[in-house]
Parts: sequence; C-alpha cells; structure tokens
Amino acid sequence: MHLVIGVILAVIIVLLINYLSEALLPFFAACLIAYMLQPLVELNRRWTHEKGRVISSILTVVEVIAVVAGITYLFLPSVVDELDELHRILHQITSGERQLPDEFVGIVNFVEDHFNPQEIKGMLSGLKIESLISKGTTLLGASLNVVLDILGWALTIIYVLFILIDYPQISRGFKLIVPYKYRENAISIVHDVQDSMNHYFRGQGFVALIATVFYCVGFYIIGLPLAIPMGLLVGILYMIPYFQYVTLIPVAIICLIYSLGGGDTFMSLFGKSLLVYAISQSVCDYIITPHVMGKEMGLNPAVILLALSVWGSLLGIIGMIIALPATSLLMSYYERYISNPRQRSEKCGDTD
Repeated sequence: MHLVIGVILAVIIVLLINYLSEALLPFFAACLIAYMLQPLVELNRRWTHEKGRVISSILTVVEVIAVVAGITYLFLPSVVDELDELHRILHQITSGERQLPDEFVGIVNFVEDHFNPQEIKGMLSGLKIESLISKGTTLLGASLNVVLDILGWALTIIYVLFILIDYPQISRGFKLIVPYKYRENAISIVHDVQDSMNHYFRGQGFVALIATVFYCVGFYIIGLPLAIPMGLLVGILYMIPYFQYVTLIPVAIICLIYSLGGGDTFMSLFGKSLLVYAISQSVCDYIITPHVMGKEMGLNPAVILLALSVWGSLLGIIGMIIALPATSLLMSYYERYISNPRQRSEKCGDTD
C-alpha cells in the first residue's frame, strides 16, 4: 500500500512540475546555479571575513555577471566579423563568383540550408525585426517577448541571490520536512546524493571550466574562426560525458567554409583542430580529472546519459536539471533498502 501511494504521489508531482514548468524553470535553474556557486561564496566569505552571507553572496553574483559581460564585450565584435566573413564565402560560392569542386557542392548546400552564419549573426546582434514582421509578429509583441526574456533572467538572478544568502537555512529546512522517525535514514540517503552531486556537478564543472580555457586558447592559436564560441560550446557540452565530441561536426563545417575562401586547406586546419582535441582531452582526462574528481565520478557515464534522456523526455529542461539529483536519490534508496549489499555482506561475515 505504501508503494502504491508513493507511486501515485510521484506521478502527481511529475505532472504538476510539467504543468508549471514555465513558472518553475527560473527557480530550478537558480537552484542549480546557486549550488555551483556555493564554493565561490565560501571563498568570498573567507576573503571578506564576513560572519553572515549577504555581502559574499552579492559579491559572488556581481563577479559572475562581470565575467560574463566582460567576455561578451571582448569577443562578440570579433565573432560577428568572423560570421560575416564565413557568410561572404558562402555567398560567393552559391552565387557563382567562386568556383567550387564538384565533391563539395552537396556539402556546401547543406551548410547553406542549416548553418547560415548571417542568421546566427542576426541572432547575436539582435537584428531580427524584419524576420519577425515577415512572420506576422508585431513590433510590440516582439518587444514584449524581449522584455519577458529580460525579466526571466532577472528573476533567475534574484532567485540565485536569495538562495545563496539562505543556503544553510534552506538545507536545514529540507531536513525538517522529513518526519522525525524517518529523518536519520533520510539524511543518510541525502548525504549519499550530496557526495554524488559534489563529484559530478562541482567536480565536472571545474574540469569543464579548465577544458573551456584549453579549447578556446587552442582554437585561437591554430586560427580557427569562431574559436571562442566553439571553445565555450565544448566546455558546456563537457558537463555531459562524451558530448563534447559532437562539436567536431560544426568545427569540420567551419574548417570547410574557411578553406573554400582561400585560407588554410581543410585537411590542414581540421588536422590542427583534431590536435587541439587530442591535447586538451589528454590533459583534462589524465591530469585534471583524477586530481579533481578522483578515479570514481559517483555516477556511471551511461547512467548519466540515460537519466538525462529519461528525465528530459518527462519534464523537458527542468527534467534535465533535476535528472542527476533524482537519479542519485533513487539509486541510493535502492542500494540501501532493496539490494542492501552492505548489510548482506555483514551478515555473510557473521555467518562465516
């Protein structure tokens, strides 16, 4: 009966989260960001010698916003210029101004249809008014959408700030939700989940940050167009095991377009890019990761991919955010109360 009630409650919670996904997304995203920034808050507390958390939390949010704004200010103009250059090459080829080998015709047509640099530049520059009007969207509606997007980001930042300030109280509050007689067992499960999450989110997040630096610098040294955006993309996908290799496809496309414009040959530029992947992966996998995360990551990569797929299908972006905590919770519960290998091994030891 308890199992049936638990399943029913779980289904109701999933349906409720799915129904309220748009309203809950800023909060769940803020929880994840606050969890990732918690070590930085503690560092700022030690630096400012603050007993509370208000100043250190505000300082942490300001530091992160300043870093993001600085990166955008420094590299966005060059990214727009490089997109202009790639678009110019594509336009020359498709208009017949530049001759194209026959074996590249199909590839370039595919790139023109699915990877148009001019559209990406328009998205980055915010110059999409004409396309919005052509689709029947009024300027007022587009402006309202922009305002709502800004408010959504602002709400997320506010959530992050308040969660960081009250982080210890929130953690204790979750413990008090559990009835007293179940609290000890629940806390032990939460500790298991926390260990897994610390290994993955904070450990893998730090490794992903190092990988981002390596890839950005490496791509910039070899002269790959859009080096910074591609390095950032690799770093973001580094949070999901093995997904960073998906970026080989856009890197190959960029190398192809650039080589058709009379720059470096495709094989030369793509070969240098593969060398960046090989060096960066070797450093991150064999030097950085063992020191940061140890030999065990807490969750098997196959389990991580499966959890992201299942929870993402159920709850969308919110599901992908809570996938690893929820999966760690279920696995810890199964290990302690269903398979229970520790208790079984202790019993076998007593029998012997």
